[in-house]
Amino acid sequence: MPEPRQTSARSPSLGARALSAAALPIAPLYGASLAYLAFHPRRREQREHPRDHGLPCTELKVPFAARKHLDTWLCPASSEKVVVLGHSMATAKDHSLRHAKFLHDAGYTVCLFDHRNHGASSDDRALFGLGDRFASDVTAVVSHLRDQRGYGTARIAFYGFSFSCFSSMWALTHDGFELDALVCDSGPGHDVPPLLRKFLEAEALPLPAVLKGEPARSVVARTLCAVGPAMLRAQWPPPATGKFAKIPLLFMSGEHDAIVPPSSVDALAERYAQAETHVLPGAEHLLGLETDPEGYASVVLDFLERALG
Repeated sequence: MPEPRQTSARSPSLGARALSAAALPIAPLYGASLAYLAFHPRRREQREHPRDHGLPCTELKVPFAARKHLDTWLCPASSEKVVVLGHSMATAKDHSLRHAKFLHDAGYTVCLFDHRNHGASSDDRALFGLGDRFASDVTAVVSHLRDQRGYGTARIAFYGFSFSCFSSMWALTHDGFELDALVCDSGPGHDVPPLLRKFLEAEALPLPAVLKGEPARSVVARTLCAVGPAMLRAQWPPPATGKFAKIPLLFMSGEHDAIVPPSSVDALAERYAQAETHVLPGAEHLLGLETDPEGYASVVLDFLERALG
């Protein structure tokens, strides 16, 4: 995920504003296309493999529909304690390998997977109901481990990063799905539309020059913030009752996160009496482990030791 960039304080020229105004007719269409791109990102090759970090690995293909699968790496260790790792928007499971390494070194079996439309997993070109579709990726992987890979009695935690924090929490609204703990890094936030706007501001979504100025930019942003949640069709935030009243939750946010700020994470965490929050000093979005590797790992491992026993 690109780091947020500082915007110029200079006022746009009259010509630039005129050009932006002329682009207004295409601004709503482009905003809608950005919403689609956010959940159906362009493919990128994975740069690393578990073997690059000295991790044992079995490669799995977990089905989620007919002739559709989630590409998965299983790195076995303990048979009783498992951590399933997601990834952030527009990335893939290789982005979580450094996290998998410190978890595996601590004795946990770790499982990393690509969400649909990401990495080496299959495409899903659906336009709506994406909240449940991405959540079902989480349930499919966890169920596969329990039912097919011999971890039926294991205690299982899910470890989400930004985008996958949302999908893992929403997975807990699915009937019959259980987790023993949930770790969330750089999310989720209390409200979705402001976060999509912040993705745009951080240049994490492409915006051509003709749409970067006002008034076109505001139209793009408003459309993105309306269409994105409509595509998800998830009543966010999740309830504070049922499974959410008992599952151990750890929410970590970077002190300088410009995309999912600590205030948004804290507002969500306040709904859940058993939730723990931790602000990562000096860290930006998704950079907690890079900023302070030992401190970051200590927070996660301490929580998992208490949550999984």
